[in-house]
Amino acid sequence: MSQPAKTYITPEEYLALERQAEYKSEYYDGEIFAMTGASRKHNLITLNIGAELRNQLKNRACEAYQNDMRVHVPATGLYTYPDVVVVCGEPQLEDEHLDMLLNPTLIVEVLSKSTARYDRTSKFSDYRSIPSFAEYLLVAQDEYRVEHYVKQTDARWLLTEYRSLEAVIQLDSIQCSLSLKEIYDKVSFTQP
Repeated sequence: MSQPAKTYITPEEYLALERQAEYKSEYYDGEIFAMTGASRKHNLITLNIGAELRNQLKNRACEAYQNDMRVHVPATGLYTYPDVVVVCGEPQLEDEHLDMLLNPTLIVEVLSKSTARYDRTSKFSDYRSIPSFAEYLLVAQDEYRVEHYVKQTDARWLLTEYRSLEAVIQLDSIQCSLSLKEIYDKVSFTQP
């Protein structure tokens, strides 16, 4: 039996639907992908990172957003919602709705089993086409582990991996730091 043909959705159709939707969806290459809810650990980690960065960015020309700031990657057509995103300098927003950031400096994704491969490969590749994008954090939620990618040149990124709660990550692009102890505050990997 043949599969029904996929219907191509334009970016404009996606945005019209997304702005009315009760749940978030990503968009890529004419398709809409519903986003699932996050686990307790995912939510704790995301809030911990967002709160730490917000506190360090007070009175500075940088803004931190958590979960709901859509990022558009014009070079590839991806519309996505990073877990945490920081922009330094004037935010470039795509249209009068002011809900699509074009110039992120730092992006943080909290990994899950269903998204880890995508976050490390295709999504990271898309993000790298954004000229302002300088640092990327991939944060595990099933162990103490953070992968920190720093842009060296347009074609070269340096990876450092952190696994100790005593580790402190220097985020030079936004002049902040994050300790794993703060990232994983109230997150336990032992069974109750």
